[in-house]
Amino acid sequence: MIVIMQSGASEGQIAHAIERIEQLGLKAHVSRGEFRTILGAIGEKRPAHQQILEALDGVERVVPIMMPFKLASREFCAEDTVVEVAGAAFGGPAVAVVAGPCAVEDADMFARIARAVTRGGAVMLRGGAFKPRTSPYDFQGLGEEGLKIMRSAADELGVPIVSEVLAAADVERVGRYVDMFQIGARNMQNYQLLREVGETGRPVLLKRGYAATIREFLMSAEYVLSRGNRRVVLCERGIKTFETETRFTLDVSAVPVVKRLSHLPIIVDPSHAAGSRGYVSALALAGVAAGADGIIVEVHDRPAEARCDGPQALLPEAFEEMMSRIRAIAGVLGRDVAGPQARRRS
Repeated sequence: MIVIMQSGASEGQIAHAIERIEQLGLKAHVSRGEFRTILGAIGEKRPAHQQILEALDGVERVVPIMMPFKLASREFCAEDTVVEVAGAAFGGPAVAVVAGPCAVEDADMFARIARAVTRGGAVMLRGGAFKPRTSPYDFQGLGEEGLKIMRSAADELGVPIVSEVLAAADVERVGRYVDMFQIGARNMQNYQLLREVGETGRPVLLKRGYAATIREFLMSAEYVLSRGNRRVVLCERGIKTFETETRFTLDVSAVPVVKRLSHLPIIVDPSHAAGSRGYVSALALAGVAAGADGIIVEVHDRPAEARCDGPQALLPEAFEEMMSRIRAIAGVLGRDVAGPQARRRS
């Protein structure tokens, strides 16, 4: 249920409503808007709950949330959520671009690419330290050493980093280094992992599973939100279809659909969808044109030598060209592209 407080409700009335919600065995989630406060009363609802809460001083009305994803829904929060990550913002007026190699291979390689993409306009670095590969014989990443390499390069350049965490047991260790946790497509429905990152309060980049519906995607976000962590950014990275010319099919329609159903920001990953660098720029532009809040893209200066996903990595010069085209598309839409600025860790 949504408990809509009256415009001008006092802090005491809000606190009392929260206390009463919790006495009913529900969990209270507070959303403060410009003109009024909305309380989400989440849990097993009983018929008497609505009447009890409507009788409280300062309550304007109580409205049931019809969507199964309560906290992620537009019903709970009508205004777009902006997620800030050490100075970078997702969901605001500007398009945010995240870039870097698929995997961290060594310190020199990552530093070179990090300098190139930040020079080109990326506001956050990406890179895999723990790699969930289809084959157990493929490169699995450098582990914690890879995270140290990322952190060192990011601190030197003054930008935040995002990297994937694979298991609930690794959250504390990965959290020592990253500004934002990435939950990969294979783990979108790893509910224990979602709960664990939800407990940290650290920003989370949640990728859509390649066989998941949009509503299942939003239900996974709900697991993070339900633990009190509102800092969730969704990522459309392509779904499985019958098409074989691309690695996956980028579901561009997911962007406006998510925007209608949810207040959470959404970005697109054209690299994993395409599987080939020749299509990456076009898919990135399509995502921005559809209203995406950002792009996450893979870049490598020596893709033929890459230990992971070299064919889909843009060369730095191609990344810069893509950025100029993204700026043009954003301008047509009355938006801008976020630029690097001074950062602080979350």
